[in-house]
Amino acid sequence: MMADMFLSMASGMSGDTHAPLYSLRNLSKIFDGPGEQIHILQAISLDIQEGETIAVVGASGSGKSTLLHILGTLATQTSGDLFFRGRDVSALSNAAKAAVRNKEIGFVFQFHHLLPEFTTLENVAMQAIIGGVARKEALEKAEEALCRVGLADRASFDVSALSGGERQRAAIARAVLLRPRVLLADEPTGNLDEKNGRRVTELLLELNAADAMSMIVVTHNPELADRMGKCFELKSGDLYEQTR
Repeated sequence: MMADMFLSMASGMSGDTHAPLYSLRNLSKIFDGPGEQIHILQAISLDIQEGETIAVVGASGSGKSTLLHILGTLATQTSGDLFFRGRDVSALSNAAKAAVRNKEIGFVFQFHHLLPEFTTLENVAMQAIIGGVARKEALEKAEEALCRVGLADRASFDVSALSGGERQRAAIARAVLLRPRVLLADEPTGNLDEKNGRRVTELLLELNAADAMSMIVVTHNPELADRMGKCFELKSGDLYEQTR
């Protein structure tokens, strides 16, 4: 088990310069199965610094997405502590967690979850509008985000007119719209062909280099995992660092 493993890559972007982006302390997740409990995560301790890029690999059902959802405050651990930029996430109200998700955490999933009744620009702007940003400003930010991912000429398109790779890039634009501290990506290349998968990989690395945006990527794509700064395997509830 990877207990008390500290990842170090200084960034200085955090509001508290002494606090890691994430601190996990003996974090566990247990589900009640038929006749017995299933230990998905077992006493994981880990520090993740601002600006780091991390891949998490493992067999299907090993708990990779569960770990990502806990880091994104979409799920809660059974025991142990989770700190985000020095704040005890477990102590936050649901409203406070939602505010953290909206402003400081970006999400990219295997399925892009774009809404077909809205244009590409409107889909990207939606998170900011929901977060209280004025519509005009949100659309301006969305235009900038689409430029960053190479989709400026697709802003007025219905999302149904986009290719699979373009839809995933639009989803990434939506995720980074408000310049979050961290991007959590769950199989971001899982539904893409090799060419588009590589393009998304390069885009993620460009965003990390430009903004020192931390990235934690769950993937079965060995090329994407290899491009991340660190790679960990989740197996039988334990997290192991892979040597390179």
